[in-house]
Amino acid sequence: MSPQFTAVIILACILIGLSKGGLGGPMPPMLTTTLLSQFMPVSHAVSLALPLLMIGDMFAVYAYWRKWDMSYIRVMLPAAAVGVIAGLFLLAHLSNATLRPLLGLFTLIFVVYKVASDHIKSIEYQPRQWHSIFVGGATGLSSAVANAGAPPWTIYMLLRRVPPKTFIGTTTFMFASINIMKLPGTIVAGLLDFHVLASIIWCVPLVPAGVWVGRRFVNKVDPVFFERLMLVLLFAVSLYLIFVPVS
Repeated sequence: MSPQFTAVIILACILIGLSKGGLGGPMPPMLTTTLLSQFMPVSHAVSLALPLLMIGDMFAVYAYWRKWDMSYIRVMLPAAAVGVIAGLFLLAHLSNATLRPLLGLFTLIFVVYKVASDHIKSIEYQPRQWHSIFVGGATGLSSAVANAGAPPWTIYMLLRRVPPKTFIGTTTFMFASINIMKLPGTIVAGLLDFHVLASIIWCVPLVPAGVWVGRRFVNKVDPVFFERLMLVLLFAVSLYLIFVPVS
């Protein structure tokens, strides 16, 4: 591994841990995927980030154990499973030249969502049953293609005015479940490079270390500054992925 790739892997593990520990929400994992895509095809970058996300999920589920609302999970998870299947098909069959700008587009959509999130909370919303099914499918699809399932899910949950602890707990359970569903298809499709995974196994302990740091310092770090930093980085990387062709 090159020194640059080693540095990115270390940063990826720490960022995922911080996210699962409560700092930055879904932004650090998305930044992780986009950074990894600079060193390998997008399909492999998305797949390599998956085991790291699953390790973080274990700690996050433990931290928010039974704080989820299963009424949302029961409706949305089956639709998410269909979205995951469709997303993995696209991930396995689209070229890297197509996936790079697609990953950039997903990332840019997320940046727009974060900027507009305060306005989303003020919208008067009338829920419909099909909304849940649609959002579940969109969440599974975008998570499988780019580890970017947060925007549709989060917008929907914000509109439903879910209490903060329930929101975090339900989000944690939902994405842990989606990541578990993604793993078999990722392996069968040959998207996960086990040689690369074995070569980075030494840095896996950095994920729980990042979770510990995130949980310990979540109330001591300025969340606005941290989120703005992540957004600037995500915006820059999204434009790079969209407009700079693969070499």
